[in-house]
Amino acid sequence: MTLETREKAEFGYERADFEVVRAKLKTLTGINLADSKDSMVYSRLSRRIRALHLKDFSGYLSYLDNHLEEQENFINALTTNLTSFFREHHHFEQLKGYIQSNRRPLKIWCAAASTGEEPYSLAMTAVEAYGRFNIPVEIIASDIDSKVLETASRGIYKIEQVSDMTADFKKRYFHRGKGINAGLVKIVPELKKLLTFKKLNLMDAKYALPEDFDIVFCRNVMIYFDKQTQLAILEKIISHMKPNGLYFAGHSENFSHVSKLLTPLGKTVYKPKGMTQ
Repeated sequence: MTLETREKAEFGYERADFEVVRAKLKTLTGINLADSKDSMVYSRLSRRIRALHLKDFSGYLSYLDNHLEEQENFINALTTNLTSFFREHHHFEQLKGYIQSNRRPLKIWCAAASTGEEPYSLAMTAVEAYGRFNIPVEIIASDIDSKVLETASRGIYKIEQVSDMTADFKKRYFHRGKGINAGLVKIVPELKKLLTFKKLNLMDAKYALPEDFDIVFCRNVMIYFDKQTQLAILEKIISHMKPNGLYFAGHSENFSHVSKLLTPLGKTVYKPKGMTQ
């Protein structure tokens, strides 16, 4: 945000305010905000300032210090939730092959569920692998943002979001809205029952999760952490995985600095290294 833009801004906002926001977000979530995110911070936190009837950013930051319940709104406002169904399609093809080769009860953890498109894609992949809905697959979908988890648990999306799927695929996994719900689709209950949604901060000292996941999808999350934080989080995630499991990372993530933890198996797919059950 340029100085001229700041002068025209609805709320007082200085570079010092951005630095405080950045420090608070790092402490609460481990996320590092880039210098270029100052305008994003203004845009998103302005909504909270307006909702709380405050005058400026310094007032909001003081409010945040004195009202711990506001931390959740602060985190929800600043975490990015870009997602879509079957994003990075090759991962789902590899997952389908893994499931077909391991016809046994499986546990899958989607560690950045966002608004639900990714975990529902995992569930659809599992159903396709078996050819039926009644399958021995359990999916836990977590996120730090409580608001997006509410959206995910509802399982309702705009019809444009499934436009790339075949007609048969859409008919199998979605109910099409009618009347006031025209233009929307809803995940079928047979699919939804495979998923459990859970709020979780990857910076927590311990995760209240099973320790025998076969599959972990944690894609395009580590890019927001520095290398030291990445290492700490990966150590905790891997401690919840089986030795023969698979860890799926995002296309822009590089784990060469954590080679002691993960062995690459292909395009952004890894196996835990040196783990024992």
